Amino acid sequence: MIRRVLIANRGEIAVRIGRSCRSLDVEAVQVYSEADSDSLPVKLSDGAIGIGGAPARESYLNRAAIVGAAIFGDCDAVHPGYGFLSEDPGLAQSCRDQGIAFIGPRPE
Repeated sequence: MIRRVLIANRGEIAVRIGRSCRSLDVEAVQVYSEADSDSLPVKLSDGAIGIGGAPARESYLNRAAIVGAAIFGDCDAVHPGYGFLSEDPGLAQSCRDQGIAFIGPRPE
C-alpha cells in the first residue's frame, strides 16, 4: 500500500496530483526548484524537498535528485506527472532499484 508519494513535477499538474493523493488519504511530498520554492504545490503539500536550481536540467530533469528526494522523504512512490521525466525508463528503473513504486510506464 502506498502511504506517501513524491510529486516530481510542478505547477497545475502537481496541484492535481496532490489533490488526488489527499482524496486517497495518501501523503504528498512535493519537489521544487529554487524558482518554485514558494509555489502553490509546495504550499499545499504535506512536505517539500528542494532538488536544485531553476533550470529544469538542474532540478526536474535530474534523475538522481528525484530518486534521492524520494528516499530522503521516505516516499513509497514517485509520480512524475507528465513531461520532464515521466517517460524516462531510467527514472522508472532507478525507482525500481530502490524499491520505490513508479507511477507511470514500466522501464521496459
